[in-house]
Amino acid sequence: MNCCNVGDERPQPHDLDKRINAEDKRLINCKAVDVNQLMPLKYTWAWEHYLNGCANNWLPTEVPMQRDIELWKSDKLSDAERHVIMRNLGFFSTAESLVGNNIVLSIFKHITNPECRQYLLRQAFEEAVHTHTFHYIVESLSLDEREVFNMYHEINSIWEKDDFEMNLTKDILREDFTTEGVENVQKFIKNLVGFYIIMEGIFFYSGFVMILSFHRRNQMTGIGEQFQYIMRDETIHLNFGLDLINSIKAENPEAWTPEFQQEIVDLIEEAVKLEINYAKDCLAGGILGLNAGMFEEYVQYIANRRVERIGIKQMYPGASNPFPWMSETIDIIKEKNFFETRVTDYQAAANLEW
Repeated sequence: MNCCNVGDERPQPHDLDKRINAEDKRLINCKAVDVNQLMPLKYTWAWEHYLNGCANNWLPTEVPMQRDIELWKSDKLSDAERHVIMRNLGFFSTAESLVGNNIVLSIFKHITNPECRQYLLRQAFEEAVHTHTFHYIVESLSLDEREVFNMYHEINSIWEKDDFEMNLTKDILREDFTTEGVENVQKFIKNLVGFYIIMEGIFFYSGFVMILSFHRRNQMTGIGEQFQYIMRDETIHLNFGLDLINSIKAENPEAWTPEFQQEIVDLIEEAVKLEINYAKDCLAGGILGLNAGMFEEYVQYIANRRVERIGIKQMYPGASNPFPWMSETIDIIKEKNFFETRVTDYQAAANLEW
């Protein structure tokens, strides 16, 4: 047998003239388009999110931790403050891995649009960097790594949130799962809501407040700076997820029924309760500028903002933001003295406007 005959299945010359049209691309259940061919783009928002993510390159080891180490070894932090920090690290250390695994094992294979896949690859890398960040923090502070990374098995308020998320992944992880049919499209959307809106858009943002409140008081500044970088990444993750959900809705309107929307509301209500329980666990006695009651309103406030972005009316009318400084942290680029600013505070050169 001539080994050259192995190539008989390659596209014939007349096939090479075929061109993919952008309008032929779909986010899920697209069988007519090659997922390897990126251009022409259909969803320019996906490519923009990818470029924005690339502009935010950073690594935790670029951030000095000496001041944090000195403060942690001193007697200047109360037991309540240490409790908040430890619970926060315990949640994030595993939550970032859950998000990364969900992207790689659940979402990626069912997305049939190449530009969205391109962004998902970028996001998966960023989740790995975030997990690396918590290892770097734990190592720097000489914490017991088993205690921190195993908290999701030992602390109920953390386990309940992680278990909630893992339950949304079970159906999608089945080998025979497809996104064909209304019911399966709805299951897939639920997974996206669970990880982009709830995990990254609610659970994470609540956690950011806890650590960044220390940073505002000029405490744990190294951890605070790393959380600022993580939040910058997560803001793009959230916006990509919202665009993804809304675009799947537009392509599959039969799945976005009033009954299904109520299921989404119920899901988010459950998540809000879990986050409030976690806040009560972290802040049983309260610390300077933070208490569990403030977090109850904040979680409801951000839940309102998230559901509005996918076309659902506010769930908690009247909820306001008890941490207005968070909006400044998210929306406004800090002004720094040039000589006090490191290279990591700038975007990649290719993304600067000259």
